[in-house]
Amino acid sequence: MENNTSKNKALGTSSIAYGQPVLIMGSGSVVGQMENEGPLSGSFDKVSDDKNDMFGEDSWEKAESALQKEAVALTLSKTCAQTADIRFLYAGDLLGQNIASSFGLVDYNIPLFGLYGACSTCGESLALGSMSVAAGYADRVISLTSSHFASAQKEFRYPLEYGGQRPLYASWTVTGSAAFLLQNVSAPGKSVSGQTVKNEYEGKYQYKVGITGVTAGKIEDFGIKDSFNMGCAMAPAAAWTIATNFKDFGRKAQDYDAIFTGDLGSVGQQALFSLLSDQHIDISDRHYDCGLIIYDTEKQDVHAGGSGCGCSAVVLSAHILPKLAKGEWKRVLFVPTGALLNKTSFNEGQNVPGIAHGIVIEALKNE
Repeated sequence: MENNTSKNKALGTSSIAYGQPVLIMGSGSVVGQMENEGPLSGSFDKVSDDKNDMFGEDSWEKAESALQKEAVALTLSKTCAQTADIRFLYAGDLLGQNIASSFGLVDYNIPLFGLYGACSTCGESLALGSMSVAAGYADRVISLTSSHFASAQKEFRYPLEYGGQRPLYASWTVTGSAAFLLQNVSAPGKSVSGQTVKNEYEGKYQYKVGITGVTAGKIEDFGIKDSFNMGCAMAPAAAWTIATNFKDFGRKAQDYDAIFTGDLGSVGQQALFSLLSDQHIDISDRHYDCGLIIYDTEKQDVHAGGSGCGCSAVVLSAHILPKLAKGEWKRVLFVPTGALLNKTSFNEGQNVPGIAHGIVIEALKNE
């Protein structure tokens, strides 16, 4: 491993600019049937073959573990990497004590950092994974996360059998998982098996893609108590992270071709625009929310849009990275958002604070 730590720079209060990009060598995405009926139909690597999205298991929790296991398998297959090539796994989910990750990934026998950032976990795993690569602690890591509609309902709200009514500002938890292989640009090209570790985008598209910086989020609590209104609970954190990223990197909205939030939905998006306008920041002409991309809110009964750890992860894998590789965008700011609550905090009447992590991803010339 070549150590380029001297080229990395801590910026402002919360950001890091990498001296060399951390390559995203490839990714694998797995979704349920409903997700594949939305605007991104046909873009995912694998879709559930049963209408209940059980993935061959006998419980929702085991199904979510199967999602993570398959996402990693797809990523390894697409890049020709072996488990022995992966130094660390950075993974998390929405279930108590991260059981989807720990049970789903145990057979890979790769050192694991279990993470919890609610629906921001994709950003957290990419931030920490890329930081370890950029710091020279690993040549290759995999960052991943997952969510499942039924397991999330059971964990946070009401079992499906209860038939509870959802308000119109509520979102729909995405059933999906995506994994991303991150690599040092100076890493040896050969796998332990002797095969070349492939870059999924090189040769197929005009550009490679890489992470060039991160902005770590902080907890923002605006006093929201309604667990269904996650969009408004997360919007302040997204606004803080976006504004801080601009300040730390010395950038403005126009320096990004697109700015993605994770799962604010239609209600949270408007709250975000309002909060940023108070700081004289306007991103409305280049903002996209993954929760509004993955579903057709006119035809699919998802109310305010999609949410869940898997929402931003599968949209990044199936939609954002290919567009960067094609050169349609040169630089994007990817900001998964999370509502930090559990059943205990909700039942005790506590607020729903939020957090959001920013990942700068750029199209890189194929040398």
